[in-house]
Amino acid sequence: QVQLVESGGGSVQAGGSLRLSCAAAPGTMISLKDMSWHREVPGKERELVALITTSGTTTYADSVKGRFTISRDNAKKMVTLQMNSLESGDTARYYCNARYGAGGILSAWGPGSQVTVSS
Repeated sequence: QVQLVESGGGSVQAGGSLRLSCAAAPGTMISLKDMSWHREVPGKERELVALITTSGTTTYADSVKGRFTISRDNAKKMVTLQMNSLESGDTARYYCNARYGAGGILSAWGPGSQVTVSS
């Protein structure tokens, strides 16, 4: 079982920046595979925002390309999402996800962090 702890988020005006971090709970011995950030707004499905593999290959949703940057520290079992040039459409609850186990078959979710962007 992997528990993820998130930090960051909050409220910012359009054009501003925020940083989200997510790390496996202290003492986690399991190796994490793909790590990602997702976001959800009421009435819509949770969507992938950015993903990073263990080797550092990244994937971004078209809506955030050029504005968001995902990075990870494998030794610390941590993933970070730097969000710049935020827009009101980025307002959502953001969740980190980590895959683990053979072939990444298992999945763990963080509790979510609210990001609110005012125009």
